[in-house]
Amino acid sequence: MNRLTQDGLRYGAYAGFVAVGVALLSTALWTGGPVRAAVQSETSASEDYASPLEVLLSPDGARLFVLCQQSNEVRVLNAASFAAIKNIAVGHVPRGFSLSPKGDKLFVTNAWDDTISVIDTKALEVINTWPVGAEPSSVVEDRAGKRLFVANRISDDIAVLDARTGVEEKRLAAGRGASYLALSSDGSRIYVTHVYPKIIPRSTGLENRLPPESEVTEIDAIRAVVVDRVQLRGIAGVFHLALSPDGRLGVAAEYHPKNLLPLAHVDHGGAFTYSLELFGADVGKAPVEVPLDELDRYASQPFGVAIAPDKSRIYVSCGGSEIVTVVDVPRLLRFIHTHNSPFAQDLSASANYVVTRIPVGLNPRGLALSRDGRRLFVANRLDDTVSVIDTRANRVVSTITLAGSNTTPSHPFNEGAVNIASGAVEGNIICSKCHIDGRTQSQIAPTSKDLENLIDKHQKLMVPSLASSGSKTVSPLRRGEQIFYTSRFSFRGQIGCANCHIDSTFDGIQWNLEPDGFGRNTVDNKILEGIKDTEPYKWTGTNPNIPTECGPRTEKYFWRSENYDNSALADLAVYVRSLAPRPNRWRQGNGELTAAQERGKAIFERTVDKFKKPVSESNRCSNCHSGPKGTNQKIFDVGTRKPNDNTGNLKTPPLTNIALTAPYLHDGSARSLEEIWTIFNPDDKHGRTNDLTKDELNDLIEYLKSR
Repeated sequence: MNRLTQDGLRYGAYAGFVAVGVALLSTALWTGGPVRAAVQSETSASEDYASPLEVLLSPDGARLFVLCQQSNEVRVLNAASFAAIKNIAVGHVPRGFSLSPKGDKLFVTNAWDDTISVIDTKALEVINTWPVGAEPSSVVEDRAGKRLFVANRISDDIAVLDARTGVEEKRLAAGRGASYLALSSDGSRIYVTHVYPKIIPRSTGLENRLPPESEVTEIDAIRAVVVDRVQLRGIAGVFHLALSPDGRLGVAAEYHPKNLLPLAHVDHGGAFTYSLELFGADVGKAPVEVPLDELDRYASQPFGVAIAPDKSRIYVSCGGSEIVTVVDVPRLLRFIHTHNSPFAQDLSASANYVVTRIPVGLNPRGLALSRDGRRLFVANRLDDTVSVIDTRANRVVSTITLAGSNTTPSHPFNEGAVNIASGAVEGNIICSKCHIDGRTQSQIAPTSKDLENLIDKHQKLMVPSLASSGSKTVSPLRRGEQIFYTSRFSFRGQIGCANCHIDSTFDGIQWNLEPDGFGRNTVDNKILEGIKDTEPYKWTGTNPNIPTECGPRTEKYFWRSENYDNSALADLAVYVRSLAPRPNRWRQGNGELTAAQERGKAIFERTVDKFKKPVSESNRCSNCHSGPKGTNQKIFDVGTRKPNDNTGNLKTPPLTNIALTAPYLHDGSARSLEEIWTIFNPDDKHGRTNDLTKDELNDLIEYLKSR
């Protein structure tokens, strides 16, 4: 029976209650002024979640470093007992970290502070904080200990710093969304990946309907210069990459979107291919893309990559599928050299080299292998755990719980007692999360008294089915975030919200969505930050609120299944409405505008043009783009309708952090802010701009970037 039919008479009342509840809760979440990190709780900015994003082992293997993005800290654990050693506070929204070659320093990128924290690994305290570029996301030090290389996601470059003083020496141009770095085993090369596709230069005017492109940027680490740009055709988001110890194999995790096809083909694998990009001497002259998916199961949101010391295995964390995919390297290389490429669309290919898929926690991200390759640590971002995998058995043997301010290691118990306990409470106590290995320090006879004590001791582990955050009660906001990042709701687990909204933002891709007709209404994907109270939604403004935007429409046209119950949909709406804008890098720290921005503001607010003719109220920038978020939330025709559009009536989009979200217009046809008016506003329907000089238009754009 359909869910709406099941709900019957109570659905209308419940929907009203959810709408009011979401509105009230989300209002409480909004902080009003400038924010550094997305609000994460109806009661507290941190809600005491850790959100482990990356993991590292010290060179001697004695310590495990865990980068916790939500609690803004690095947690240091004993790598054998998992006992907590120290929590080290760093900057806001840390995104990446790495150890110096000697292991005496730990460098942390603080994405929303635009800084690097330098930690002394002996004293376990921050000894320096250095400014870098816009949204630093990854960092490595060269082998000589002379330079630091920092990937900056927003400024699209690599900052080169003096590793002793933090003084910046130069910037290297990277691709769009430079995010992850890897140093070759001999220290001669640094490789850079990018989470957003390139903005393809205009030549035909149809660039918004071309396959996306990305690159792996290769840097000479000795000279600190870019020496190559490996082109990745058809690729959008590229995440972690790893290099084999012998330097002959490089592997990057990536998304291959099929955005030129209508999403009606989801049930034919028509949304994404999740793949690895292989390069290096073992592969040949050109990089080779190989899929991780199979016919009825997908490796959604591949992120972390690790290569075994003996190069026998590749491990890939898949955040949406909540697994670690294990690839047999000899079989993989044999396959690519004995079969004809391309392989990306072949859902039978992975059977030739994928060994197994290991279930782990929620939204697994960073990976770290022990020096002997026998243990793999997995950071599970959304249930505050680290999974420990025995790579010989290919299964989780321990789970470290990070929820709250204390780190709680798992303790082994007798397998029989654990299994009986699980059955006794009908699976509500998730014993296997902590005791999957069944080991014990002393044999526990599963008597009724022992069982009673065991259940008593583990009462706090009774948690909602989607969450496993230790003893914490999982909030609606956290549940909404878990729903946003998982792919379990979609057909065959293929996609989740986070596939197109990378790190809860956007993907820089244009899509052909089915509801408007095949080949009709191509749309550019919009950023989610700050969309609270900017309804209606969609470019055409046909969805009145977030539950409508994320609910039945998403299930029908994206997930191809009906999975959200009313509670899940309410949680998801709370999370999406909570997403606050990141800091605006085009604003001055004191809040004042630059001279160019002041001139641009005057143009934005003008009521007469340069010829002293009145600008009609409906055609003034400040009329449509009014209010704190730059939208009056109304529908207008600004003359940008294309032949494949069903209508030219579009909702005024917000201006929040508009500098980040190229390309522009509803279909992504404007490759820059300038093109909006120089190419797509011939009749001055999108504001009066044809009287402006190039310098004046530049001033207007500088002001818009500051919004």
